[in-house]
Amino acid sequence: MLELRRLVLICEFARRGSIAAAAAALGYSPSAVSQQLQALEREAGTALIDRTARSAELTDAGRRLVIHAERILSMVEEAESDLSAHAGTPSGRVVVTAFPTAAVAFAPALARSLRRHTGLTLRLGQARSGRGMREVRSGEVDIALVDDWYGRVHDSDSLRVFPLLRDPLVLVVPRKHRLADPDVPLDLRELRDEPWMATPDGEPSRLAVDRLLVDVGGIRPTPWEFEGLTTILSLVAKGIGIAAVPALALAGGVRGLAVRPIPGNPVGRDVHAVARGSSVHRPSVSVTLRAIHVAARYIAADLEPVRAAERPKRGDAPAGGFLDSHLGSPLGE
Repeated sequence: MLELRRLVLICEFARRGSIAAAAAALGYSPSAVSQQLQALEREAGTALIDRTARSAELTDAGRRLVIHAERILSMVEEAESDLSAHAGTPSGRVVVTAFPTAAVAFAPALARSLRRHTGLTLRLGQARSGRGMREVRSGEVDIALVDDWYGRVHDSDSLRVFPLLRDPLVLVVPRKHRLADPDVPLDLRELRDEPWMATPDGEPSRLAVDRLLVDVGGIRPTPWEFEGLTTILSLVAKGIGIAAVPALALAGGVRGLAVRPIPGNPVGRDVHAVARGSSVHRPSVSVTLRAIHVAARYIAADLEPVRAAERPKRGDAPAGGFLDSHLGSPLGE
C-alpha cells in the first residue's frame, strides 16, 4: 500500500528538482526525505529515483507514479472538501498568497470580513509575479491573487480562475508638477525628457511601461530603475521624477502624489484569484473566495475615480477609499 505522505514527498521532489529543495519546502531534513523516498520505492517495488553522487532524478517509473500521485492527492483533497462542506462551518487555516500590491490592497478587507469566523485563521503572504499559480498547484497555498498582463491566465484541469478587477497603468507625478493640475491636457509625447523611473528590466510592470512608451512614440529608455513600486512612488512624491504604475500600487497610501489617468486605452493588467478545483467547496476556501470578491468590488470602486479623471469640486465630501489622498486638487485643497 502506497502511503499518502510519501506520495506528497515524491510530487514535491518532482516539482523542486532535488531532495534538498523538496526538504526545504516541506520543512524536513534532506536525510529524512531521502529515507521516506526509499521507503516509497520499497512500497512500489521498483526504483523511482536515479541517484548519483551529485544529483538525483526521477526514473520512468517515478514519473509515472507522480502522475498517479497528483491525481490521487487531488481526489483526497476533493473528498476532504466534500466532507467539510457538509459540516458547513469554516475552520482551520486558509493560506493566501498575492503579488505585493494586491497583498497591501486586499489585506484590510479580508481581515475585516474573515475575523467573524472564529474558527478560521488566515495567513496572507506575498509572492513574486508568476509564483502564485505554482504554489496553488503544488498545495503550498489555497488561493493566489495573480496579475495577468497578457490574458494568459485561464482555468486548467486542476485550477479554477476567478476574475476580480482591471488595474490600469496611471501616470503619477509630484504634487508641484505642471501635470498635477487635471485641467492641463496630458500628452505623453511631451514627456520624453522627463526623468522616468520604473522597475528593473524583466519585471511585468516594467514591460507594461515599455509598451506604453513605445505606443506613444518611443520615449527614451528609462535611466533609473528601482526594486518595488512603493520605492518608486516615494521618489515621485519627493519630486525626483515621474512614473507610470498600476493604480493598485496606490493602496500603500504614499502622499505627495498627483495621479493622472492615461488617455485612450492604457496598458493594464487583470487581477484574478486562483484556487484548486478540488478545494473550492471547502468552507474555509469558499468563504475566503467570497471575501476576496467583495474586497475586489470595493477596490474597483476606489479605482474608478482614476478612470474618470474628474477634479473634485471644492467642498465635496471624499468618496472614500485608498485613492482619496491622491485625487484631490494639486494644491492640497
